[in-house]
Amino acid sequence: MSMEKPTQFAISIKQPWAALVVAGHKTIEIRRWPTARRGRVWIHAARVPDNRVEGWRRVPNSLADLSQLHGGIIGSVDLTDCVKYADLAAFLSDQAHHCNEAEWFEPKGLYGFKFTEPRMQPFQAYPGWFRFFKVEAVATAGG
Repeated sequence: MSMEKPTQFAISIKQPWAALVVAGHKTIEIRRWPTARRGRVWIHAARVPDNRVEGWRRVPNSLADLSQLHGGIIGSVDLTDCVKYADLAAFLSDQAHHCNEAEWFEPKGLYGFKFTEPRMQPFQAYPGWFRFFKVEAVATAGG
């Protein structure tokens, strides 16, 4: 194990969405706020899961164990863009990437954080926070 220095920020995502992100099944994370942040970020599995059926029905058997982890870092991604969904049509055009139902859209608009290069990582307990939060050091596999 080595300590990875380049990634200094994390975003907390509820399970099962966090597992789907680090496995590359979900490549856009929907938020109510925009970000100018770009680059590698840690994915933190929130302490409290999302109980909506729409997320759990997307979890393949291969991610069952990963999707049960809570309260720690489970991987990382490259945050490459932030797009605004000003209307339902735009939101639905990326539905295959963010995996949210139409009912989730808000008329004032939502933002999609586009992720690439997902990397799973052995679970490391770490306290989460709102929005992006600073991560001091995370042990990474390999290196």
